[in-house]
Amino acid sequence: MSKSFITKLLITLFISSFGLIFSAGAWAQAWPTKSIKFVVPYPPGGGTDVIARIVQEPLSQALGQQIIIDNRGGAGGSIGTDAVAKSPADGYTVLFTLSSHTINPAIYPKLAFNTEKDFLPVSLVASLPQILVANPDFPAKTVKEAIELARLKPDTIAFASVGNGSPGHLAGAMMATAANVKMTHIPYRGGGPAVTDVMAGQVPLLWVSIPAATQYIKAGKLRALAVSTTKRSVIFPDVPTMAESGFKDFEVDSWYAMFVPVGTPQGSVDALYNAVVKVLAQSSTKEKLIAQGAEAVGSTPAQLGAIVKAELAKWSKVTKESSIKAE
Repeated sequence: MSKSFITKLLITLFISSFGLIFSAGAWAQAWPTKSIKFVVPYPPGGGTDVIARIVQEPLSQALGQQIIIDNRGGAGGSIGTDAVAKSPADGYTVLFTLSSHTINPAIYPKLAFNTEKDFLPVSLVASLPQILVANPDFPAKTVKEAIELARLKPDTIAFASVGNGSPGHLAGAMMATAANVKMTHIPYRGGGPAVTDVMAGQVPLLWVSIPAATQYIKAGKLRALAVSTTKRSVIFPDVPTMAESGFKDFEVDSWYAMFVPVGTPQGSVDALYNAVVKVLAQSSTKEKLIAQGAEAVGSTPAQLGAIVKAELAKWSKVTKESSIKAE
């Protein structure tokens, strides 16, 4: 084999390799070339929908493409989540969901998707407490008074949530278990419908994410009793925590995050992650989230993946100990 042949072969291989690298880089940079769909697995007006719409416009600007919100509520977020799992893995369908993503596997024994294996994590977006609110005509003004009513009338005091497996469902079940009282859980298809019925007096209590209830609390249409985190809310600093209300070590933190179907090209995942982090660092985005009682977070895909793994184990244990199941 002559030296000239070897030289030509090496040059050909180099050019081919460079071409492949250039093509892959050009493809990654080309994404997105069309509109992106955010599937929110809850109805309009709920906390997940509110947070998604806060990042929708600035993220559209950062990516140079329109982002369309597609609300698909039902089954505690499982219907919309399953739709994303079965969508093409091309980077143009994104699951924008909340922490019930890691709770549902513990209470729904036969989900049509696998929470870890069917999705790639992109980034955390925001974190906030759940808040316990009451219809203004409900006689209890504090958590303690609500528990006393439930103790006097077992199974007659109900609390609503945005659905089975939601953080609000867990918060309510944990509250009843810790207080050793029987309360009825009323699951809804999202925060919007739940808030509407509580304001109308159909259900006296509601555990819900703060964004879904903020404007109604401020308007006096809902009364806030407690928040689910160990620290008070930045937007409602006068509302006590559950720990301050007599529930030691009580904590249910709600987070919102973005996932894509497994198999989505890494270039698309990286581009989306970089754009999200950029948007969450903007003061205007932070201010809008704070106005809803939420904190901008941001995380790497690996960090979000670690959170999913840890919480799947955590909520599996909690639901078994508290006998929480889908009703």
